[in-house]
Amino acid sequence: MTSIPFCDRVACPAAGCDPVVCTGRGLPSNDTFFARSEAAIPGGVNSSIRGFKAVGGRPYIVARGDGPYVFDVEGRRYIDLVQSYGAVILGHAHPAVTAALAAAAPDGTSFGAPTPREAKLAELIGERVPSCERVRMMSSGTEATSTAVRLARGVTGRDRILTFHGCFHGATDALLAAGGSGVATLGLPGTAGVPAGAVAETLVVPYNRVPTLDDAVAAVIVEPVAANMGVVAPQPGFLEGLRTECDRVGALLIFDEVITGFRLGAGGAQAKYDVTPDLTTFGKVIGGGLPVGAVGGRRDVMDELTPLGHVFHAGTLSGNPLATAAGLAALGELDDDLYVELSARARHLAALLRDACGAAGFPAHFPVVGPLLGIVCGDVEVPIDFDGARRTDESAYAAIFHALLAEGVALAPGAYEALFVGAAHTDDVLDEIGAAAHRAAAAAMSRLGR
Repeated sequence: MTSIPFCDRVACPAAGCDPVVCTGRGLPSNDTFFARSEAAIPGGVNSSIRGFKAVGGRPYIVARGDGPYVFDVEGRRYIDLVQSYGAVILGHAHPAVTAALAAAAPDGTSFGAPTPREAKLAELIGERVPSCERVRMMSSGTEATSTAVRLARGVTGRDRILTFHGCFHGATDALLAAGGSGVATLGLPGTAGVPAGAVAETLVVPYNRVPTLDDAVAAVIVEPVAANMGVVAPQPGFLEGLRTECDRVGALLIFDEVITGFRLGAGGAQAKYDVTPDLTTFGKVIGGGLPVGAVGGRRDVMDELTPLGHVFHAGTLSGNPLATAAGLAALGELDDDLYVELSARARHLAALLRDACGAAGFPAHFPVVGPLLGIVCGDVEVPIDFDGARRTDESAYAAIFHALLAEGVALAPGAYEALFVGAAHTDDVLDEIGAAAHRAAAAAMSRLGR
């Protein structure tokens, strides 16, 4: 593992530390800093999936990022395949994004009023995703999915929402009936604190099977590529079947493209699979790494949002000038050539990991959908639904996770997340991962006693 001094950039009286992580007693450690976090934050983390409960151990504490790397408070460098769970596609601290933020920040950080950049970002989304005739900005993917569901219910006058086992649509009560990675990582079927009434009109069915709907269904919401139970591609006819069935009963089809939007390509999964939803939710990439979300869709549906229609939505930070500046900068760097390259890199990394695990006798599959890469551990088939995904060997994932982390390669601390390859993961970086994976796979087998 490469290690560099972290506190060599900003002097302080203690020991040349960065003030952000300085303890006043020299360089901090991950363990001591996490203990400090635990004393102030429940579980020491501000998102449950950042905890190491599923893999064991204690998290490393990120001090900064640069391109494909993150650096912890001890100065250790990791090749980062988390990339803020897909929010960062260009690499950490990309010059175009940081320059846009530096230019925007002196003008103010929040106004609670319309700004030029939010209109420009909405226009750009609509240009690249034609189904989005209107776009409403908000502050997170969770807010986007909850707004889309409320809008669908308001437009149709119906209450029932249909979701799929293993798909995760954010931490909103009505959609936590049986979520994907965020809930599955913790080994929970749902979550405490959600009353029965909140999910009484949420029907959860198997992914990759077209359900028969009735006229009580307001909307079907789906991850067009299920990236919260590993990476599970839609089977031929699945998305087309959902479109046909929704049309048959007058329900709306919602594509949750918080992960796939602007990552599978400029037009997202709907362009890749040539299926047009009524509503699309976005997050992650469109904020350039800053908190952002959006709902886009048919004009007649979107215009039912207040102040034009009767479906309420508001948010003081919606269309935040810094988030929209970063989003415009990030999307401005994404073109068709880059998406071709990202897909090639994902396939390259999958092959490297497959070879490394094969050489060590570590059983694993690495499904690839465009630039999205998954990992399925154990002697199991590549899953096509959540039942298949849950057959992954979580103890084997924990073993390879820690072995790779020791080699300076960071995966998400849960067996149901994707691996995110971005523009900063050059061939040299991928080859470094491949070499580390050979050592890590052998170490994981030893850890498992096999």
